[in-house]
Amino acid sequence: MVFLGLALMILGGIAILSAVFVSEPGTGGELLGFDVTTLESFLVGVAAGAAILWGFSILKWGTRRGIARRKEHKELSRLNEKLDRVEAERRDEDHPERGTV
Repeated sequence: MVFLGLALMILGGIAILSAVFVSEPGTGGELLGFDVTTLESFLVGVAAGAAILWGFSILKWGTRRGIARRKEHKELSRLNEKLDRVEAERRDEDHPERGTV
């Protein structure tokens, strides 16, 4: 999800930068090889802004999810180690002849 968010943000940034630096004010001009009117240029800007915001929210959500997953994995590993120790202690209590040499 992080990569999708970054990709949307980059594509939106490219669209905005190309519209700002390539198009001519008032006439729309040309955008990435296509002739566009002022309205179409505006709509491209709105779509690019929406893509950037959507990409940022996906990036934020993916990061939170990854952090939560790592935290959960860490906790499960800790509990698994604790369970292994308790089971080993029980085995030693059940069979004392195996535990001592």
